[in-house]
Amino acid sequence: MKATNLVFQMSAIAAGFLVLVSATPAAQVGFRISIGPPELRVYEQPLCPGDGYLWTPGYWGWDNDYYWIPGEWILPPETGYLWTPGYWGWGDGGYLFNEGYWGPTVGFYGGIDYGFGYGGHGYFGGRWDRGRFFYNTGYNRINGNEIHNTYNERNSESGGSRVSYNGGRGGVNARATSQEDSARQERHSGPVAAQSQHAQTARNNPQASRQGEEQARAANAVHPRDLPAIQHPGAPNTGNAKLDNRYQKQQDQMVSKQNQDRQRLQQRQDTQDAQLTQHNAIAARGQASEQKHQAQTRQLQQNHMKQSQQMQSRQMPGGGGPHGGGGGGRGGAHK
Repeated sequence: MKATNLVFQMSAIAAGFLVLVSATPAAQVGFRISIGPPELRVYEQPLCPGDGYLWTPGYWGWDNDYYWIPGEWILPPETGYLWTPGYWGWGDGGYLFNEGYWGPTVGFYGGIDYGFGYGGHGYFGGRWDRGRFFYNTGYNRINGNEIHNTYNERNSESGGSRVSYNGGRGGVNARATSQEDSARQERHSGPVAAQSQHAQTARNNPQASRQGEEQARAANAVHPRDLPAIQHPGAPNTGNAKLDNRYQKQQDQMVSKQNQDRQRLQQRQDTQDAQLTQHNAIAARGQASEQKHQAQTRQLQQNHMKQSQQMQSRQMPGGGGPHGGGGGGRGGAHK
């Protein structure tokens, strides 16, 4: 990949990268990093907030280290505009970030499979028709009761790769097509203010971005296997080593019990699904079963969160003393 659109370079050897600034919206600001970004994260897409919003996928940013910028629904700057995602690519001895942009045609984004209709080339998540955007429900979560301009169409463009950069060692081997090259020459504009603010928020608080994704994943989970991994509470630190050791054992017991709760509920749901399949249950019964499973999974997750919060409260200084933390792993998780 040639960085022919870069018009300014400033060395920052102490930080281990070069800052690169471009005069074109296609690559306004990037960094030359010696190590490529991690794999793309697997995450749930939140429900579209309203008609006219377009999905912009999550990607890696850089600020002395890689940090994740979650995907989000954004109103385009103009009717008829689509989003070309930014991407990391190898060039001139390092990985450079090429800024995404809005335009009438989706251009080259490194062949990266961002998912949700961005399979590497082009966009299959929706299309404009007579000034209105029609959503492809095969790739997007849309509330059909509120948004009716939808269709369902699947394409085989996605290979399921989570590689997040183009070129270099282990990178995606893709080059722009003539159509994608032409798209870059069309009239287009850079990220809108909402996107810049979203990226800034992720940079300032990367942990919050991770927690937000896990909360969305938990809210959309149908089965226990869809839930994020159970997180261990913070290590006790009361100043009393003997008491901390006791609290740590209670935490371990609680996490073990919660994992067992998940396994039992998953096994029960799998058995019910198998029975429906065996009896060739009609689609309506299958849908009702999945709704029931989602409600069970949500209740399980809420009970576990409550258990964790109660345990942390008891184990805080003054939260129950030596006797306040007993029995942390005994509470039932679900009916």
